[in-house]
Amino acid sequence: MLKARIALVALATAFVYTAATRAQAPAGAPAGSTALCNDGTYFSGATKSGACSGHKGVKTWYGPAAAPKTTTPPTPTATPVAATKPAPASAPAPTAAAAPKTMPAPSAAAAGGGPGMVWVNTSTKVYHCPTDRYYGKTKSGSYMTEAAAQAAGDKPDAGKKCF
Repeated sequence: MLKARIALVALATAFVYTAATRAQAPAGAPAGSTALCNDGTYFSGATKSGACSGHKGVKTWYGPAAAPKTTTPPTPTATPVAATKPAPASAPAPTAAAAPKTMPAPSAAAAGGGPGMVWVNTSTKVYHCPTDRYYGKTKSGSYMTEAAAQAAGDKPDAGKKCF
């Protein structure tokens, strides 16, 4: 019985301590308010991060305290080494023609182009020279001659002609 009473007192003390360390929203605040902003408006988000942005910051936080940040570095994981079987003696050695084909990197230029061709970004109506960093890399576009691009009303990037 004594242990139960001690546990009850400890629980009540923890509850009072928790309630005392957290500010209560004033009676005039909208329901669910978790912060009072410096400009007098209320915030009702769950976290303090980004609260009252555009309202001169947080004046008083009514929500739960933020969880402490842990600065434990990630533990390195061992990379498993795949077991490989030696090739049978009768198997021919792989050739360059049998090598698997790889996809180009996402920043690679679009296939096509060639001597005398420019890349026209069809959404901006700007064309890029083969030496430009956007040549063949914009989301939408096509290759054509510089003369055809100018005839279609496209403008050179930065006002410079390619050829």
